[in-house]
Amino acid sequence: MWSTFFLHEENGRPIPPGVGVGPGAGPLGLTGVMGGRGAGAGAMGVKRRAKALISRHPGGMSEVQKGKIKLAFFVAIVGVVLTVLGLGTEYWVELSPPKNFYSNQTCLAAHYGLWKGCTRTLWVADVDPERESCGPAELPGESHCNYFKFYTTGENAVIFQKTTEKSLNVATAMMALSGLFLMVMGAICITTALSKGESFFLKPASVCFILSGLLMLLSLTVFNQSVLSFLASDHSVPLHHELSWSVSCIGCAGVMLILGGILFLLLALPFSPWRRCFPPKNESDS
Repeated sequence: MWSTFFLHEENGRPIPPGVGVGPGAGPLGLTGVMGGRGAGAGAMGVKRRAKALISRHPGGMSEVQKGKIKLAFFVAIVGVVLTVLGLGTEYWVELSPPKNFYSNQTCLAAHYGLWKGCTRTLWVADVDPERESCGPAELPGESHCNYFKFYTTGENAVIFQKTTEKSLNVATAMMALSGLFLMVMGAICITTALSKGESFFLKPASVCFILSGLLMLLSLTVFNQSVLSFLASDHSVPLHHELSWSVSCIGCAGVMLILGGILFLLLALPFSPWRRCFPPKNESDS
């Protein structure tokens, strides 16, 4: 009986069953239990360090970074939508002679864009009495539109006895289409970056969006020069001209695209520019 209850005796004291013998032994195998807990904590620490290394790896992309990329992509998409709206409409410039130039109850106004031009017959009574010229072109009236032929047969268009500058108009259209192509390439790069989780594609996307924005702004400059050349081609009919809302869409699109490209470039950097310029107080004190 005593031999079954007391298995061993060390220094004259009985040792009950379940108590380990040897250095570091404790009741009920406490050393083994604590060792198991330590191993579990070590495994958790390894997992945490692995996650930290993955989040810091240049190819890895955390959810926070994906959210920032999506926000910058939204800015660029707004620029793309404005570009499509501006390119697809013909309200780049409005032309209007004096409203009493034809000594009639009606007057003529014209507006054109990159692809076609329109003339509109308006009632003089509908024109603002304080306005000297006919217009604006948004007033109700009979409209007649024609597509420009200098993209097909090379013929210049004649509006109010004035002739368009074919080379400048074609250059404007080519710049705008090249910018639109770069927008598509940038959107493909961002979509690939989000789907694959690779931040490498942010740099080419930033270059595409910045170049597309610059091309949009440059196309406005060339178009304005084409309008001035158009007005100088003939002086028999006095015309008042003003750039319309399609040009405003293209200008805003260029700014948004450049801003989106800069945001992508900042997100592609291996460090945070904000933290580099304005480090937290605990880091600056240390």
